[in-house]
Amino acid sequence: MINIGLYYKVKPGMESEFESKFNAAVSAIKKAGFGCIDARLYKEVSSQNEYLLYTEWNDMDGFKQFIKSEAYKETVAAGRAIIEGMPQHRIFTEAKH
Repeated sequence: MINIGLYYKVKPGMESEFESKFNAAVSAIKKAGFGCIDARLYKEVSSQNEYLLYTEWNDMDGFKQFIKSEAYKETVAAGRAIIEGMPQHRIFTEAKH
C-alpha cells in the first residue's frame, strides 16, 4: 500500500464548493478501478482555504495510471475554477525496519 497527500489551496469563498466536490471526486476515483482504497479530506487549522487530500492506494502503479487517465484530467479541469495554482502531491512511504 502507498499513501499520497494532495495539497490544495482553494480560492477564498470557494471552500464549501470544494468540500462538496470532494465527495463526488473520491467516489469517481474509487469506481475508476485504479486501486484507490480510501481518501480523507483534512482542512488546515491556521488557513481555512488549504486542504490535504490523504489517499491510500494499492500500489504506486495504480496512482500513476490514475494521474495519466481521463478521469484525472476531468477532475483537474473541474477544479480549475476553485483551486489557486497547481496542487502538490507528496508520497508517504513506511520506513523499512
